[in-house]
Amino acid sequence: MKVTRENFEEEVLKSQQTVLLDLYADWCGPCKMLSPILEEIAREREDLKVCKINVDEEEELAASFGVNSIPMLVLMRDGKVLSTELGYRPKEAILRFIDQKSFS
Repeated sequence: MKVTRENFEEEVLKSQQTVLLDLYADWCGPCKMLSPILEEIAREREDLKVCKINVDEEEELAASFGVNSIPMLVLMRDGKVLSTELGYRPKEAILRFIDQKSFS
């Protein structure tokens, strides 16, 4: 799901599920490599909402997360940031990141 300033509050901050945000840019090679992995995780995990924020289109949102490198994954629950990860990660590492931070 693509997130913008207009739907951020409803889709992320008010979400009943844990949210994994992917902050990315269309020109970013590692971001493109990460995208199919996140799509697969989104299909497999009903307990998780995967959302994407294009940092070039949503500079204000990107700045609110202090983005200085992409891809950046942000794990959130109840409107609060649980943890962040920078750079490309294989699927297994992303799942560990989600599971360790979501339930701690």
